[in-house]
Amino acid sequence: MDLKKKRVIVTGGAGFLGTFVIKKLEERGCTEIFVPKMEEYDLRELDAVKRMYATARADIVIHLAATVGGIGANLGRPGNFFYDNLIMGVSLIEQARVNGIKKFVIIGTTCAYPKDTPVPFKEDDLWNGYPDPTNAPYGLAKKMLMVQSQAYRQQYGFNSIFLLPVNLYGPGDNFDPKTSHVVPALIKKFHDAKTQNLPEVVVWGTGKATREFLYIDDCAEGLVAATESYDKSDPVNLGTGVETPVRDLVEMISGHVGYKGRIVWDASKPDGTPRRCLDVTRAEKEFGFKAKTRFDEGLKKTIDWYEASLR
Repeated sequence: MDLKKKRVIVTGGAGFLGTFVIKKLEERGCTEIFVPKMEEYDLRELDAVKRMYATARADIVIHLAATVGGIGANLGRPGNFFYDNLIMGVSLIEQARVNGIKKFVIIGTTCAYPKDTPVPFKEDDLWNGYPDPTNAPYGLAKKMLMVQSQAYRQQYGFNSIFLLPVNLYGPGDNFDPKTSHVVPALIKKFHDAKTQNLPEVVVWGTGKATREFLYIDDCAEGLVAATESYDKSDPVNLGTGVETPVRDLVEMISGHVGYKGRIVWDASKPDGTPRRCLDVTRAEKEFGFKAKTRFDEGLKKTIDWYEASLR
């Protein structure tokens, strides 16, 4: 699919991932990109969705908009995380079908995987159990969009794809402690502790859980490559295939930031999913995607960007 000749809607285009996706689209010569702003188009409202399609007259939709957050946010507002993500996606996909959209790209989440999925996570394991309770409402809402995608392809021949990016990080991330994910949350926590000369930093959990992290620019490249070249119903992981214990992550961040105090693990708080690491062979086979940025390199770029943004 030649993107330079297509009109593209990017929901969430003003957000963290969205800004990088738009850059990748522009690099490919795409000039007609429509980004619905929340103030004008609340995509939880059907009338707003219909109005967006009427205005944009698009060929492709890349759906990035979501209600997201870390473990604390998911535990505090599970109803919002379920309803917002489900209602947005269901309405957008249905109205895309009605409006003759040529391709719909859905961004899912690895929170959709069962809690005890064997490592590395293979796409075929998605239905082998219930997600971790700390983020199940969010994960299941997103997974229902995959069901809708596959059902619409079967009944209507509607071309939609479902991608599963792992934990994202990078410059421009959300550093609000109330809603941020693990990497920006820890960067802010250790930076604040250093600047305030705090004797210790308390971190949730035991540090034994593992995570996989994908640099934001790499994720955007994989997403746009799939938009160009992938047209199947099978879900596809986007990641690095590299597993990092949270304890190692904390030590890397404290080292990069230059924090010299104690690190205290609060085991009364949840670890979340015990392990997370993806099988990334399908993405490379289907549309040639392979992440390029090493985690230590991407982490340093992220910390440098955050510290520069505070000056």
